[in-house]
Amino acid sequence: MTHISSSLPMLGWREWVGLPELNIAQIKAKVDTGARSSALHAFAIDPYRKGGQRWVMFAIHPKQKHSDVSIECHALIKDRRLVSDSGGHKQRRYVIETRLILGQTAITAEMTLTNRDGMLFRMLLGRTAMNNRFIIDPNASYLQGKPNICAELC
Repeated sequence: MTHISSSLPMLGWREWVGLPELNIAQIKAKVDTGARSSALHAFAIDPYRKGGQRWVMFAIHPKQKHSDVSIECHALIKDRRLVSDSGGHKQRRYVIETRLILGQTAITAEMTLTNRDGMLFRMLLGRTAMNNRFIIDPNASYLQGKPNICAELC
């Protein structure tokens, strides 16, 4: 049995997340301890080469239930993996690595890119990203408040 310090920040079952490297000031994420990997809503996914490296351009609708606002993002491709969704369907997805801001905590995590238009949350925060960094309270929401990354994006 692993002892986890109670001094770790606490997350609710849903949280605001900032993605400064993708120019996303805030996005609602479902905290999902049942999911191994984290997933980010993406559409118009277009891989390309830049300086001998593999990059991906994609667009995102950062607001739940809204498709009127979209942000174009660019990220270095870390991998391409076969991922099973909650229904057991397998899909080959691009994997990127980016910085996440949750309250006062900044972490670097892998994110798979997939179209989540049919899902309530545009982002899923999986257990690999949370790995021993947080305590989860499944009865609470937005314990970390909205991320303040204006210093980086404004």
